[in-house]
Parts: sequence; C-alpha cells; structure tokens
Amino acid sequence: MANISTNILSPRLPALFDGFRKWLSRGTEAYIAKQSRRAEIEALEAKSDAELARMGLTRDRIVHYVFSDRIWF
Repeated sequence: MANISTNILSPRLPALFDGFRKWLSRGTEAYIAKQSRRAEIEALEAKSDAELARMGLTRDRIVHYVFSDRIWF
C-alpha cells in the first residue's frame, strides 16, 4: 500500500509569509509618509493672512495649493 504525504506546505511558509507581510507594510508606510503633505499644510496654516496674500493664497485654498500637482480643481 502506498503512503501519500498530504503535508505539501513547508513548515517555513508561515514565517516567509509573515516576513513578506512585514516588508510590504514597511514599504507602504514609507510611501504614505513620503506622500503626506501635512507638514506643508500646517506651515502654511501657521502664516498670517497677509503672508498668504503675498503668496497669492487664501486660507480656503491652502489644501488646493499643496496638492495642485496631484489633484486638479
């Protein structure tokens, strides 16, 4: 009688998957941090209305200005 092994998955597979998941998570977090524009928005919001006016901006257009290269309004 033939003995057929049903254990086709390597015992290392869960560890490999976990490592891949962690690698993907770190990459995603790095990408999101790079794409974040929060610091630029906060710096502009900290300026006075006169400073913004010299830049040709109003408060309600700060987000539009910061994301103007990514989103078209």
